[in-house]
Amino acid sequence: MSESLRFAPLLGRVLIAILFAPAGFSKLTGFQGTVEYTAQHNVPLPALAAAAAIAIELGGSILLVLGFKARWVAAAMALFAVVTAVFFHNDFSQFTEMMNFQKNLAIAGGLLAFVYFGAGPVSIDNRK
Repeated sequence: MSESLRFAPLLGRVLIAILFAPAGFSKLTGFQGTVEYTAQHNVPLPALAAAAAIAIELGGSILLVLGFKARWVAAAMALFAVVTAVFFHNDFSQFTEMMNFQKNLAIAGGLLAFVYFGAGPVSIDNRK
């Protein structure tokens, strides 16, 4: 790999975390509201689902940025993005919901690249 591209995967991991971490923190600080919102969308076991979302969004972001177990973390986050799209962005009569659905799928696609390629050279997974 070109030395000039050495930090590209790290930048990609940080940019993904910028999306997930604040959402997870918001869910954590407004947990009861998150549970209610989750229940309104007919998600089974809404409190458990909300806790899982926090763990994936906050914990996953931290682990992804560090590049620790990045393939597994990215897989979990990709699955989360798809499940979120299905449960929360499924009203295609509204253009913004359709766009959010598609964005979630695109995010999952980006995460799947980390599943395949790994965290890159600047990561705990690839420390020397």
